[in-house]
Amino acid sequence: MIRLAVRVRRAQAELVLAELLELAPSGVEESRVDGDVVEYAVYGAPGELPRLPDLQAAAGDALVEISTSETADDWQDRWKSFHRPVLIEAPRPPGVATVVPALHVRPPWEAASTELGSRVEEIVIDPGQAFGTGGHASTRLCLELLLELAALDSRRGPLLDVGTGSGVLAIAAARLGFAPVLALDHERESVDAARANARVNGARIAVRRLDVRREALPGPQELAAAASTMIVLANLLSPLLLELAASMVEVPTHLLAGGLLREQVDEVVVAFAGRLGLRERRRRMSGEWAAVWLSAS
Repeated sequence: MIRLAVRVRRAQAELVLAELLELAPSGVEESRVDGDVVEYAVYGAPGELPRLPDLQAAAGDALVEISTSETADDWQDRWKSFHRPVLIEAPRPPGVATVVPALHVRPPWEAASTELGSRVEEIVIDPGQAFGTGGHASTRLCLELLLELAALDSRRGPLLDVGTGSGVLAIAAARLGFAPVLALDHERESVDAARANARVNGARIAVRRLDVRREALPGPQELAAAASTMIVLANLLSPLLLELAASMVEVPTHLLAGGLLREQVDEVVVAFAGRLGLRERRRRMSGEWAAVWLSAS
């Protein structure tokens, strides 16, 4: 097994990470080298890893060093240490009676939450070959907004998860009562991972391949015959979100968009507002990452 490491300057680390996740959607190991340098690493067999020119382009001026090395047979066990359980606390908006559970997202080798009953929904996600285990800030922010939406709006209608990755957002939505739920991704590995994770969690979601660059999103009637509204989750990087804003035919009731860097949020909000009339309701930040909740009313 080969370990491919990219060292970049800390000031530009989050920007580089966003690009690396495009090249290595199964996940990136992160470690600190010193006060000014961060190392990102990906693992794979020879021929499976991103090409060197792609990594150089992704890192740009932030690049310090690229190196490869052979890893010991226990690399899979060490990889597990980078996937830790995440607890997304239940929101308690003032004046809202709807109570929603917290979400405890964990890999299968970690123990369940010690909380009992309906206070916590357990979601087990195998990192596998798809992005989105709940550990990355962009996924956590989307889960936080999803919980807030569920608390503020008791209607749990059709939901579309665009760029589902491991399926964690779609699974969480189904466990919170949204239905029907359709998860979409253009990567076959992600579709397979999302289906497998849905089975493990007993979540009733449909999963299929779709490339948002070339194909139109399904409308609400394709999810449910009598549906007139639809919620869209889109944990994508900014260029794809802008393409989505330009190509969407149906106006969603709510749109939860993640995968954004702080400085990209305004551009994405303007794009969806200008063409679809969506307005911003919430914006959440974590480090350099951001997510936004847009609504049609």
